[in-house]
Order: sequence, then C-alpha cells, then structure tokens
Amino acid sequence: MASDTAMDLRVERKPKLSETVVAALRKQLQAGEIQPGQKLPTEGQLTETFGVSRTVIREALAKLAADGLVEPRQGAGVFVTEHISTMFGALAADMGSKDSIALNVLEVRLAIEIESAGLAAIRHNAAQEAAIQEAFFEFERLLLNGEPTGPADLAFHRAIASATNNPFYIEMLDVLGRRAIPCDVTSPWSTELAQSDSYQRGLQREHLAILNAISAGDAEAAREAMRAHLSASQQRYRERLHARQVFYADSVKAAATE
Repeated sequence: MASDTAMDLRVERKPKLSETVVAALRKQLQAGEIQPGQKLPTEGQLTETFGVSRTVIREALAKLAADGLVEPRQGAGVFVTEHISTMFGALAADMGSKDSIALNVLEVRLAIEIESAGLAAIRHNAAQEAAIQEAFFEFERLLLNGEPTGPADLAFHRAIASATNNPFYIEMLDVLGRRAIPCDVTSPWSTELAQSDSYQRGLQREHLAILNAISAGDAEAAREAMRAHLSASQQRYRERLHARQVFYADSVKAAATE
C-alpha cells in the first residue's frame, strides 16, 4: 500500500516563473503589504524586482486578475481590488466557539468545493494541474519538517478553485481566508487535534485522493473525494464540540453538588 502511494507521488513538477511571481504578490496582498485600492508597481519595476521578463510579469498579473485580486485600469495601471473579507472579522465574535466557527465554515465549503473539484477535473489545463500538485507537495514538505501546513493546505484548495476557470470560486475562498483552514498552528481556530501529525497525515491522504481524481479527469470521483475530505473534517469537529458540551454539563453538575 505504501509503495502504491509512493508511486502516486512521483509526479514531475514544472514550476513556472509566473507562478513564482503570483505566489510572491499574493503573499504580499494577504499580509496587507499592498492595500486594497493601491496601485501595483509598474511592469518595469516588477521586472527588476523579480528578475524576469515583461512577458512573465504580464502572465502573472493576468493570473491575479483572473483570480479577482487585481484590476487593470485603462491608462492608469493595475490596482488591488477592494475585498469584503473584513466583514467576517466583525461577525466572528458572534459566531460562537472555535468549533462552531469551524463547523460553519466547513458547511459553506461543502456547498462550494464539491462542485469546484468536479469542475476542476474536467476544465483544468496542464499549468493548473501542476499548481495543484505543487501545493500538495508543499504540504508534504512542511509536514515532514514539522512546520505549519495551513498555507499549503489553503493553496491546494485555491489551486483547485482556480482550475474551475471560474474566478468566483476563488473569491469565495478568499472571503473565508484563514478560517477555511483550521489545521494550521497559527490559526485562531486551530486545536491540538488539528495540529497532530496523525490528523494532518489523514488530511494529506484525503488530498491525494482528490488530486488523483482531478488528474484522471474523473469529475464524479473528484466530487466524492472532496465530499469525503470535508465531511470527515466536519465530523471530527462535531465530535470535539460534543465532547466539550458533555464536559461543560458534567462540570456544572459537579459544581451543583458541592
């Protein structure tokens, strides 16, 4: 079984220069280094910064525009689009505990990402498949090094959303932001269970099933693999929430008898 998995993992990776630029700019956007509404550096400045050709920069900017992250304006340049993800910060305090938030987010992701996986299976091109594979391998690398895997996990799901060639799937994930991936140790929705090696190994096995189905162009298998992945996460959090409720009820009962 292990040898079969190893064979599945032997996929040739062909990273593109434009993808490197996209990843770097996306990281700056997520970190708030480039604010919504702000103009990006010119093509010439970006060419010097990244040491690549104007063609590579244009390809990267086109990708970011397709993802809905930037917006070219005739005669003015390229600007960061305005996002509504800050709305979720104000709502978070009213959504209950960490577990309740995770369950709410997973419910939304089930509605979005099952079809996203199916569409990715039939619409993806070679570059998009490579991006999904790259995120998968990055998760594996971080896991082996004992580093937080959340960014790679989110990148995996974003790459699938991108492969639908429908930018609104990516936009929905970007609105959820870090709330979409509670397994990262840096996430405020993380738990000891989600941070364990065995838990994340399980996630990676589920990721592999999704990746294989998309690579095979099997839309139905991709949908089922994504459904199984998110449903399993949902069930794990339900069990945790139930355990906390039982603990609370027992504590109240014990206090009443003292």
